[in-house]
Amino acid sequence: MANKMHMGVNYIPSQGWLYSWTDWSAQSIRADLTAIASLGVDHVRVHCIWPIFQPNRHRVSPTALAHLRELVTIAGDLGLEVSVCVLNGWMSGIYFRPFWQVDGASVFTDPQAITAERDLLTAIIDATADLPGFMGIDIGNEPNCMSMFAGNSVTREQGDAWATDLLQHCETLAPEEFHVVGVDHSPWLSDDSCFSRPILGQIGQASVVHSWVFFTGAIERYGSDGVGTLHLARYLTELARAFGDVPDRPVWIQEVGLSEEWVAPDELPSIAGQIVDNAAKADPWGITWWCSHDIDRSLSGFASLEYGLGLFDTENRLKPVGQAVKEAISRNTGREAVARPSESSRPALHLPSNVVPDLDFADEYFAMVARGEDPEIKLVPAT
Repeated sequence: MANKMHMGVNYIPSQGWLYSWTDWSAQSIRADLTAIASLGVDHVRVHCIWPIFQPNRHRVSPTALAHLRELVTIAGDLGLEVSVCVLNGWMSGIYFRPFWQVDGASVFTDPQAITAERDLLTAIIDATADLPGFMGIDIGNEPNCMSMFAGNSVTREQGDAWATDLLQHCETLAPEEFHVVGVDHSPWLSDDSCFSRPILGQIGQASVVHSWVFFTGAIERYGSDGVGTLHLARYLTELARAFGDVPDRPVWIQEVGLSEEWVAPDELPSIAGQIVDNAAKADPWGITWWCSHDIDRSLSGFASLEYGLGLFDTENRLKPVGQAVKEAISRNTGREAVARPSESSRPALHLPSNVVPDLDFADEYFAMVARGEDPEIKLVPAT
């Protein structure tokens, strides 16, 4: 059965970035979400900051929980569903280490850390799951990136067990909701040392991909208007689907964005619109743009590109890229996301099990797209 494709944005508050969880203004949040709703989207992904929500291993902040509940309520009033991303952790190039983390105690394997993580997930579900605007839990933003910091060493088997356990915990507490793990591109394209592709294709309600043309190396390799840049999200969607445990496994393009530091500013709106249109051709569960709002430049410590990734500026004015994405959302809203059969008439691109599906492998996919084909990636035994 076909399902409507979902369109959304990652919500970055216009005032105070994610520090707004403590410097709270319901009026500002409502103004932001009203602007977001005007784009024609149906959901937002919101981001907790781990030390704010869980300042102590044995304490979840009731103030932060109350603010989250208010945000989800406002979003629901505006017809938006909210995916709550919890164990962050890694956000916008910064590691927000839990205050209580003991040196050398990995957040992936330390029993006390895992108990605390389960407690935080429980508290957030208890605070939000009864609200109409609650969509589900994303257990963490690009959690594979946390393995780079503060003794968070983890093997693939340990990472798989961690993600599987926490998702099962969420599904037990809120079985009807949409729970995922928000990994970035690395486990799919190259470095699967933290999470394995087959497990990512099984756990949660969807496989997640983050499609960044710069961080993957696509824009350097193919140019700003190259097929590999404009169709990267489409490739990642097909790649994740190939590792799905069922033929109609949903794939969520959870992050896709573009910076003026990567393309000429006057070309950015057109390229952004094309990226959304081409991503939709892969029939993902949904496409969620990064991000809603620019970061106030009075806040220090972010990489320069982070300040200008929004569709809106900090005064809630729609930028040219925002208008282009809004139009792309309109073109693709209501498009039927068709479950792909296991056998089809589409041309097959075979991926041997011993081949890393990086951009070298993706070159053939993009060559087929350039010829007007709609390739399906199929796993085959090692050659």
